Amino acid sequence: MFEPLLILIAAAFLLAGFVKGVIGLGLPTVSMGLLAVTMPPSHALAIVIVPAIITNIWQTFVGPYLRDIVRRLWPLMAGTVVGIWLNAGMLTGPYARYGTIVLGLLLVIYAIVGLSKLSFKVARRDEKWLGVLVGLITGVVSAATGVQVLPSMPFMQAIGMEKDELVQALGVFFTVATLALAFNLTAAGLLSASTALPGAVAMAASFAGMFIGQAVRSRMQPEAFRRWFLIAMILLGIYLAASATYDVIRH
Repeated sequence: MFEPLLILIAAAFLLAGFVKGVIGLGLPTVSMGLLAVTMPPSHALAIVIVPAIITNIWQTFVGPYLRDIVRRLWPLMAGTVVGIWLNAGMLTGPYARYGTIVLGLLLVIYAIVGLSKLSFKVARRDEKWLGVLVGLITGVVSAATGVQVLPSMPFMQAIGMEKDELVQALGVFFTVATLALAFNLTAAGLLSASTALPGAVAMAASFAGMFIGQAVRSRMQPEAFRRWFLIAMILLGIYLAASATYDVIRH
């Protein structure tokens, strides 16, 4: 592992951890987006996966809502695991080069949805069947890009979870999804001893960034930061999709 690449990994996760510390989410999204500039999404995900699992496990148990979350979200989580399994070869198969294009488009959609503040409502009677469908779509997209925010996050907001419950629910859901992705990566041989050092660097930088982000959260307007963060995600997503499309056409 080249030292400049370790520096890039540290910088990417420091920024991603900072974002998570300020607004409570975004570590996999930011780090995947930044790392995909210099490496395939499958290699980026192999580095992202361990910090994502550990930070999400921590988020899972911060709050009193775990039992209710599992009761309401098990169809979403089951559908996501199945979707990840069904699309397991996307990161390493013949269509893997299209993963960066999908990731770029996903970042743009994610940011536009966040900026528009669209709100949806899902009735209690429709939660289970719709949760399975949303989970399947999320799993298929996640297996190709390593990002699990769409359409799962709008769904969790649409079923009426309160702020604190939603934060804990995101931790529970992302833990299940990243563990399922970890099995995919292990089966594909992407999680190995060679990812230990970059993974350790990513872990340390993530927690350092989260600590800094939490420290400055009270001194800045999280909503203003969130807006500029989403604008930056649009620009990054456009760059990733455009550059990857150019590479596909050229080859």
